[in-house]
Amino acid sequence: MKPLFSIITVTFNASSTLSPTLKSVGEQSFTDFEHLIIDGASSDNTVDIAQASAVPEKTKIFSEPDFGLYDAMNKGIDKATGEYLIFLNAGDTFHSADSLQKISDTIKANDCPGIVYGQTAIVDSNRNIIADRHLIAPEKLEYKSFKQGMVVCHQAFVVLARIAPMYDMRYRFSSDYDWCIKCLQHSRHNVYVGDTTIDFLYEGLTSKNRKKSLIERFKIMSKYYGFIPTFVNHIRFIPRFISRRREENKLLQH
Repeated sequence: MKPLFSIITVTFNASSTLSPTLKSVGEQSFTDFEHLIIDGASSDNTVDIAQASAVPEKTKIFSEPDFGLYDAMNKGIDKATGEYLIFLNAGDTFHSADSLQKISDTIKANDCPGIVYGQTAIVDSNRNIIADRHLIAPEKLEYKSFKQGMVVCHQAFVVLARIAPMYDMRYRFSSDYDWCIKCLQHSRHNVYVGDTTIDFLYEGLTSKNRKKSLIERFKIMSKYYGFIPTFVNHIRFIPRFISRRREENKLLQH
């Protein structure tokens, strides 16, 4: 029988961040899952760490060159056999040992929804919670919700595998945003877990990648929600952007 969850972890030279992720998966009280580690032919000991610390009999490790993050995620989708997909990046973890159980309970209580989602906490390398995510996941999620940005963290966005598309490789930095919107287009029912499910490792962003990511995101928003509404929304986003930059500066000083 196929597992309920396919947990997909993409890695490349992730030896410094992978162990907490593996530990978190191994500590889950709910065990009906497979864990796919999609490695991009790391030159450090990432694969050795995965082989030594991953959950026996539930983990499959694939290591080969790829064309970047979203190509690796597509490989994960292609290899996944679970009913639901969870993308858990190296360094990110489940919030608690019963996070998968809570997600499973939500699925069973709501007739197999297309998307199940929760809140996200931001943690440092010592796994200390240092902030809430700048956007709070809404209790009601629908297609138009992402008009306001990525209101649900990608790692906390659990999707029914049969409605999940491949990631659009035309986007180098924001294909996850495009992917989530496509999933929402095909989901008949989205359910909020009502709790924090994921701890997201804060590593900071380079200003160069931030700019490219924002440009891509604007194009994606315009494609789905229209250029003029997106332009108007971005004017409204300016105070939020300034506030976020201040928060990031505080995190960097933490």
